[in-house]
Amino acid sequence: MFSKRLALVASAFVLGACGGGEKAPEAAPPAADAAAAPATAAPTATGTAMPITGKTIEVKMVMEGTAYKFDPANVTAKAGDGIKFIMVSGGPHNVAFEVAKIPADVKGQLDANFGTDRMAELASGLKMNPGESFTLSLGGIKPGAYEFHCTPHLAMNMKGMLTVTP
Repeated sequence: MFSKRLALVASAFVLGACGGGEKAPEAAPPAADAAAAPATAAPTATGTAMPITGKTIEVKMVMEGTAYKFDPANVTAKAGDGIKFIMVSGGPHNVAFEVAKIPADVKGQLDANFGTDRMAELASGLKMNPGESFTLSLGGIKPGAYEFHCTPHLAMNMKGMLTVTP
């Protein structure tokens, strides 16, 4: 009998702790108020996008069998060139650079060069349909090697390397 009471008290304690005993959060605002609130916009870059002053290189975003990849995965371009990423199959796809791996003196300009087609810092918006594309200017980007990936397919190793030359 003692063990049943102990179990009952312990259960009540655990349930009480889970409830927190705090006031429940207030209900969401009425639909009219929600409609008046502005939609969440993609983050904006702080710099000024630089134009493409050289050639534009095409990179396809594809799924072949069960493999997701950029084709080509290794791109060499000059500062001022552009890279046009084209969704071919297996979407949605995007182009993103690992924020922590981009040097501070490159990050601001690279982010600005994404323009308005962005879903996060150093990440383009998602391309859902074949033929949709995103073009990234390399204007103002100093020479170096920069890893990129597709956010939705990063776990499937959809990665690439951009080498910018003078």
